[in-house]
Amino acid sequence: MSDAWTTATSEPEFAAFAAIDWADQKNFWRLLPASSRRSEAGELENTPEAVEAWAAGLQQRFGSGPIAVIVEQSRGALVYMLTKYPHLVLFPVHPTTAAGYRQTFAPSGAKCDPSDTESLLDLLLRHRERLRPLQPDTVETRLLHFLVEERRQMVEERTRQSHRLTACLKLYFPQVLRWFDDVTSPLVGDLLDRWPNLEQLQRAHPGTLRKFFHDHNCRSAEKNEERIAAIYKATPATKDQAVVEGSALIAGGLVALLTTLRANIAAFDKRIAELAAAHPDTAIFASLPGAGAVLAPRLIVAFGTRRDRYQDAYEVQCYSGIAPVTESSGSSKWVHFRFACPKFLRQTFHEFAGCSIQWSEWAKACYRHLREEGKSHQAAVRSLAFKWIRIIFRCWKDGKPYNEEIYMQSLRRRGSLLVGALEVTTSAKWKTVAGFQKLSENNA
Repeated sequence: MSDAWTTATSEPEFAAFAAIDWADQKNFWRLLPASSRRSEAGELENTPEAVEAWAAGLQQRFGSGPIAVIVEQSRGALVYMLTKYPHLVLFPVHPTTAAGYRQTFAPSGAKCDPSDTESLLDLLLRHRERLRPLQPDTVETRLLHFLVEERRQMVEERTRQSHRLTACLKLYFPQVLRWFDDVTSPLVGDLLDRWPNLEQLQRAHPGTLRKFFHDHNCRSAEKNEERIAAIYKATPATKDQAVVEGSALIAGGLVALLTTLRANIAAFDKRIAELAAAHPDTAIFASLPGAGAVLAPRLIVAFGTRRDRYQDAYEVQCYSGIAPVTESSGSSKWVHFRFACPKFLRQTFHEFAGCSIQWSEWAKACYRHLREEGKSHQAAVRSLAFKWIRIIFRCWKDGKPYNEEIYMQSLRRRGSLLVGALEVTTSAKWKTVAGFQKLSENNA
């Protein structure tokens, strides 16, 4: 990884160097003044008041001189508490990096918090040129980052709860799964809330059911009548009251959870849309084919607003986990999937690449070509994401929106192999019938 200081400015003259080993209750610190060879150590309560007193003491002791602080945490409570002090220059390191460095000199695996801080401080003093100081994005970008990541977790939680509801309904009320496509919808939730089991649902008057479906925007009279007829003909899956009553209570709780998650996701979507609309880089990422209201904000935070953070696209490809890892030993050499990376970031690029197949001609041709070569779907999408990162990086660096036609012209000018695959994909697929374009039967 390139030197973070030489890419922007020279390293300041630090007045002291500190290491903090984060813990839930207490933080252990070690400090080495620049003018001394002896380090100091101590404990720090994990509270804002204790951190405030510690930081203020350092400022009073060393004046306005910057202090380099290495922390075994890239995000978290301690980092957020320390970022408000301008005299502290934070060097966050991944726990895996810290553990690997510690194990280099303690192969037995022995560890304790004081020795961990000593190892961290040694890493800061000896290999600072290989560490990146924390350079936070703008407040708006960081807020957007929080929201899009939390929204994704809520969506995954909604999926988990929907699977639980599906499994529960299979026990005592499986007909609901046939009558409705989405168990997370307000329609299914309100139905189960009003009629928890089949017996109660069958007691309802047909007019009541018609009004219920109409109030939930089920406008097809034919489909509503089919559902009503199916309700009265349905046979209970079980008559075991223990199963029916217990499952109905569980289903009610899951419906309440899904209702809350649905409302929270909608609130997050609204705020994310407001932030994205006001963000200066929205035009760049919204121009990407397949990047809609969900993925465009995620791509904004994937790159951030600091143009000096990455010097080339390969840094983004490696950091995100899209680039594979090559290992070699002796005469053996193998390439494998990158495991150590920010999972949400890798997921963002992977999902965008998958969506772009439908909206970009060259992406579709590239995906088909990779699949024909024998790559799996996931590997093909990952390879496509690798290409997309190069394109998006250039747009991001230059501050220009993506233009599909310009990129297609670039492919033709460079004689890319994709041009041949693209011509095979798009040629002779349409024919004119009675003045209208229609897919040819030979190519449909």
